[in-house]
Amino acid sequence: MSTPSFSLVNNANGEKIDLPAVGGTLGPVGLDVGKVYDKAGVFTYDPGFSSTCSTKSAITYIDGDAGVLLYRGYPVAQLAEHCSFIEVAYLILNGELPNAAELEAFDQSIRKHTMINESLKGFFSGFRYDAHPMAMLTGVVGSLSAFYHDTTNNKDPRHREIFAHRMIAKIPTIAAAAYKRHVGQPFMYPQNHLDYCSNLLHMMFAVPAEPYHVNPVAAKALDILFILHADHEQNASTSTVRMAGSTGTNPYAAIAAGIAALWGPSHGGANEAVLNMLDEIGDVKHVQGFMDKVKDKQSGVRLMGFGHRVYKNFDPRATIIREQCHKVLKALNVNDPQLELAMKLEEIALNDDYFKARKLYPNVDFYSGIIYKALGIPVNMFTPMFAIARTVGWVAHWAEMISDPAMRIARPRQVYTGAPERSVSPLAQR
Repeated sequence: MSTPSFSLVNNANGEKIDLPAVGGTLGPVGLDVGKVYDKAGVFTYDPGFSSTCSTKSAITYIDGDAGVLLYRGYPVAQLAEHCSFIEVAYLILNGELPNAAELEAFDQSIRKHTMINESLKGFFSGFRYDAHPMAMLTGVVGSLSAFYHDTTNNKDPRHREIFAHRMIAKIPTIAAAAYKRHVGQPFMYPQNHLDYCSNLLHMMFAVPAEPYHVNPVAAKALDILFILHADHEQNASTSTVRMAGSTGTNPYAAIAAGIAALWGPSHGGANEAVLNMLDEIGDVKHVQGFMDKVKDKQSGVRLMGFGHRVYKNFDPRATIIREQCHKVLKALNVNDPQLELAMKLEEIALNDDYFKARKLYPNVDFYSGIIYKALGIPVNMFTPMFAIARTVGWVAHWAEMISDPAMRIARPRQVYTGAPERSVSPLAQR
């Protein structure tokens, strides 16, 4: 595609500096500012990188103004309707949807990697009984780099593939073990005859003393949630994985870094924050008063689960998840008063000029927590669920970056605001 040219003028000497335009398949062009410092002696300044492209990627496209989310060109709504999470994982990793034979081979490869080294069970027992599952997830995934040395040649495509399959397969096992440690129950080994989400539910909720049958409604709901969370372009955790990975570190360590970034309440912890917010409101009669406080900047009260850094329109994932939320609650015969609270919050936000002017629409976190709660998943496991799904995107972005011949170690610069250069005085004179 043709791209316009841009330039700026060096105020010091009047020299014109060309900024090559970097065009993609969809969306706005990027300006290559890589030579601005060399030619003009200035840095570009963009706190939070909200207007900065850090890389080229063929995985996910977002149009925040139009509310569009595409995985490898496919609208996420179509994928959620027609595909399983494993199909979407194959797509994100490989660029195309699998045929029947490719899907079978990929699915079998994932299933055969679900077990973790038996000695890892000792790692879990080393955590305090009340440790947050995300703390355990971060530590144990990082420790995988001590177990797998056979795929550390990041330049070998086969090694990258084995790592990707291992990581996607083992993350549910690790997350379920973290949950079992937290509730004080025996670990349950994976059952490879079960599909991906059914296996996770079995490892979380089965006990050795009695049989456990996975509810297909629960497994399907989880499958859709995982599809919606599988990737989201250059978000904080994905960028963290890329930055850590750009050093050439062991890929398991890079994923652990991403998990740590995901834990933040402004990122993967947002759905946990939504449930905590609903608990604080307590009753529908308190909703209007709560929303009035949200509009008062002096109150310090935040509305969780509304608005998004990228989407300036309705989050396309929220539309799917809202419908799924009602289906799950009805199918499981759950009468959740928090849903009534959530719907009232949504009603006010969509009709109040304050929220409409700020485009504070419900995002994917708003309803996902209610679904997780209906499935019996405790609040402190919401972010690990997110991590399981997002692992697919993380490994795909890591592999894409590592295979790029133009890859460079990430090294942002800064505008220094500290003391100017000064001399050290002897201790007696200070």
